[in-house]
Order: sequence, then structure tokens, then C-alpha cells
Amino acid sequence: MKNAEVATRRVEAISRGVGMQTQIYVDKALNSEVWDIEGNRYIDFAAGIAVVNTGHRHPKIMAAVQAQLERFTHTCHQVLPYENYIHLAERLNAAVPGEGPKKTIFVTTGAEAVENAIKVARIATQRPAVIAFGGAFHGRTFMGMTLTGKVEPYKKGFGAMMPDVYHVPFPQEVHNISTEDALAGITKLFKADLDPARVAAIIFEPVQGEGGFYPAPKSLVVALRKLCDDNGIVLIADEVQTGFARTGTLFAMEAYGVSADLTTMAKGLGGGFPIAAVTGKASIMDAAHPGGLGGTYGGNPIGIAAAHAVLDVIEEEQLCARANELGSRLKQRLEGLRAVTPEISDIRGPGFMVAVEFANPANHAPDADFTNRVKNEAQKRGLILLTCGVYGNVVRFLAPITIPDAIFNEAMGILEESVAAARAV
Repeated sequence: MKNAEVATRRVEAISRGVGMQTQIYVDKALNSEVWDIEGNRYIDFAAGIAVVNTGHRHPKIMAAVQAQLERFTHTCHQVLPYENYIHLAERLNAAVPGEGPKKTIFVTTGAEAVENAIKVARIATQRPAVIAFGGAFHGRTFMGMTLTGKVEPYKKGFGAMMPDVYHVPFPQEVHNISTEDALAGITKLFKADLDPARVAAIIFEPVQGEGGFYPAPKSLVVALRKLCDDNGIVLIADEVQTGFARTGTLFAMEAYGVSADLTTMAKGLGGGFPIAAVTGKASIMDAAHPGGLGGTYGGNPIGIAAAHAVLDVIEEEQLCARANELGSRLKQRLEGLRAVTPEISDIRGPGFMVAVEFANPANHAPDADFTNRVKNEAQKRGLILLTCGVYGNVVRFLAPITIPDAIFNEAMGILEESVAAARAV
């Protein structure tokens, strides 16, 4: 088979609404490498969008899944429960930042986790409104895309959004948006449009993902915590992309000195298998009545088994420390490129959740064309990169944290060649 042949079949069979970043059809993958159906080998700096932080087909995760496959694959926890579901909840309750008793629910996707966090916040507070941030991404369900602070491609043409959702600016130092601007946006909202006594929750990403890998300043997170405490609002940290060692700690919120009331997670939790969760204060999580939360596939036994193995691998292989080491080395290489690449306007991100932003050197306008040239040149040379950002001018680096040094160094060489080639066009 050829990639082009399968791509033609895809056009005939799959809705065009499912976007594609490449036309590389994968045949197999291992750790940080993938091979397509033509036998071409690529270094994967996407990791399924921060899903396989522990690498493709990690032996410990594969063994855990195989063992579970030999016992049972599905009973629905609401019908016939199983102990390892409870054990994983216990592990997350202990691991998620925050004092006091916590409880967890399991679902299947990050969007489901966000939906359920909003449900929990609304029933716990008996309030309807939710505040989110410009540039945020929280999913493609109706509540998820309403919370998302980006119109194209997520909201365009899908009709009326969910009511009682409000957006305020998110700090972006490179675009001259400060913490003070974000907080002023909330103040203005409370003065002009929204009684804070109607707000159930404020939801934010500790590092915006699709929005451009902008880290939330500590000053913002501390201020949000106080604002929520003062007004009886639930603070939700969306750690779907930041969780599970990606930012150099198990959860990104560990770096802020304050904690959220509810935490959503997915992606890296399952190491390639579908599972998501909401963990939060027990008093808030218990607000819903029996049957109000759940789902047929929520906490599927295969995903639960994989998640236990993921937590073990992160601890045993010290992946939080490894993320910090790799991120530091990546930033050093990018800083070296900056000296000869005036298109680089910013390098940022904690741990191994790093991004580089490109702008036109003449007028400092976001340069999506140059960004795409870098991505395409890298792909020609065997390196898979992802772009993101409201302006499409950011390359985000999401390689598995288990990537071997030799392959990481090879990828850095390809990156430098690709940037030079993009400048030569």
C-alpha cells in the first residue's frame, strides 16, 4: 500500500470534518519512532498530542493490558464494579494537588472530563455561569467548544453555543497581555455583565495547549484561587494536556503553590488507551446524586490497567525529572537557533511542554506561513511536528518523555536543518 492510495480512500470514506495534520499512515510504532505503511521511519514529536508520554507500546503498559485482556474487557463499572477502578481512584486522590479528602470519577475522553467537571461545579454551587479564557481548548462537545476560546475550526458554523459561558483574556507576554489584563477582564465582566454570585466555576489550563502553549503565570493562578474563595466559585484546572509528567511534575498545578477544586485529566493517563478522569474535593464531587455521573465505557478495565502501569512507569523511570532535562536541552537548542533565526519571537514552556513562536521580523506579525514551512520541512526529513496557536504560528514539541538521547539528538539536528530550509525559501 501507498500513503497516497489510502489518502484517496480516506477522502471517500471519512467525514471531511475530521482534520488531518499529515498524510502519513502508520503501520507500527515503538517508543519515539513510527513507521508508515511504505516503511518510512519518523521521529514522533507529537506523541498522539501528549498521549503517549510514556512512549508508544511501553512494555510495562502492554503487559498490564495483556493481563487484563485475559481476565475481562468490559462489565460497566455501574453494573459489575471492579477493584482496580477503585485503586486507581485512590492513587489519583493521593496524587492530585490539594489538601483534604478527594474523590474521582472515570470517563473516556478529555471533553467528557470537562463536561462532568462543569456538571459537578453547577450542582455543587447551584449556579449556572462559567468563566473560561480566550485561546483555551476544552473539547469539541457543545459545552467543550463553548468553553474553548477559539472560533476556527472549533465553533465555526455549529450554531448557538451553550448559555452562560463567558471568556476573558489569557496572559500572553509575547503579545503584551498581562495577568493584570486578564484580571481586569474578570472585573469588567463582573461590573457589566455577570453577577459573581451566579458563577459556578472558572476553568483554565495551567499551560494552554491548542491556544499556543502559553503557561499561566503564577500571579494569575494565585489571584484566581483567591477570587474563587472570596466568591464561592469552583476553580477547575484542565490538566488534560499538561498532566502526567509533561511539565516536569506529575500535574502542572504542583508548581503554583495553590490547588484547584477540580482537576480534569485524560491523554497521558492511559498511555495510548482511552481513559479520562475528574478528581476533586470530596465535598464537591459528592454533590451529584447517584446516576447523575458516569457512562457505559467510563473507567473501562483496559484503560484502568494501562493507567496503573503509566503511574508506575512515571515513578520508576523518573519521568518528571527526565521531562525537565529534555525540555532544558530543547530550549538550549532553540536559543542557539534564535541567534540566526530572527523569525523566532518566543521560546517557552515548562518541562517537556515546550513551544517556539514565529513572527515576521519586519513587523512582528504572527507568521503562520513560516511556521508551516518549518513543520513541512521537518516532515520531509523524518520528524513529526505539530503547530498550534490562535494565529497558527507556534510549533509545539510533544515527544514521548521516554525518547532515547540518540534519537532526541537526531531530532534536534533535523529541526535545525528544517528551520534553515524554511528560511531559504
